[in-house]
Amino acid sequence: MNRIKRALYNSSVSRFRFHIQWLAFVLLVYGGYLAINIGDQLPTFACVFTDYRGGSCYLMGFQHQMALPFDRLFSGRGIGVLTGLMTFFLFFILLNKAWCGFVCPLGTIQDWLSGLRKKMSVRYSTYSRSSFRKIGKIKYIFLTLLILIPMAINNSLFGLPKLNHDFAVPFCMICPGRTLLPIFQGDFSQLAIDFSSKTKMILTALGMAITGMFLAGSLYKKRFICLFCPMSAFHYIFAKAALLRINKDGSKCTRCGNCYRVCDVGIHDIADDLDNKNILKDDCMMCFKCVEMCPENDCLEVKFLGLPVYKATEEGFFTRMGRRGHGK
Repeated sequence: MNRIKRALYNSSVSRFRFHIQWLAFVLLVYGGYLAINIGDQLPTFACVFTDYRGGSCYLMGFQHQMALPFDRLFSGRGIGVLTGLMTFFLFFILLNKAWCGFVCPLGTIQDWLSGLRKKMSVRYSTYSRSSFRKIGKIKYIFLTLLILIPMAINNSLFGLPKLNHDFAVPFCMICPGRTLLPIFQGDFSQLAIDFSSKTKMILTALGMAITGMFLAGSLYKKRFICLFCPMSAFHYIFAKAALLRINKDGSKCTRCGNCYRVCDVGIHDIADDLDNKNILKDDCMMCFKCVEMCPENDCLEVKFLGLPVYKATEEGFFTRMGRRGHGK
């Protein structure tokens, strides 16, 4: 058993993640061709606008459910809302925010673009701590609007007039998953502005602009769109109940900064926080690069149901550095 643990802790989680990302991408984008459908309440962007997908993002159905009149939302119809939320929760608690780091197709595309950036020798940007905190609030604004805008279709909120039904799925209309993921099946139909109504024209034009930001931003900042993602904010609401955790023993941290330097989303606190055991932050995507690059024994540790599955070790760190030094 100790030999197995040693081999695991000396292994490269980044290499393992690379293969899982490819597998998840193929499953979620092409799974329908093999009659595979994981479900319609997935905590990741498996877009319903992609034919023959292997599952569907929960946010589409959630927006439709939020459009119900209040008297139906809090009646027997509300059971369906709770069932969908519970299914989403059960999926989520298994992997926590590793859904972002290992499974999300949009995250994988961003990682591919980051790889392209590296080959093009394009220098990527960083954020100051204050800018990072300000940007981090935007995803919660998107999540709030994602809930309130559909609600306002059949309910008068704050004394304002009701919205028309073109606002039923406002986030889907601006999500880059709607425009980009169908392309991988040869469908370019979503790369267009819908002129059928003024509302759809504005939303789809905004969607095209955000798609442009997604592509350009990913070449200059790793996981750029993840910083604005309402799904990430939704995840963080339930993160403390998840079975997969990432813990830190601050007493063993020497503040070398390796964890911050390899963090794709640039989380400062992962290096600076020496007090909290659970160091999962709302922007974290649980890629575990920080654990992989930590040289201090047992300082950072990934646990599932309280059992260690991957941890930082001095031997593992130098073993991985040796492999990189030999171009492996």
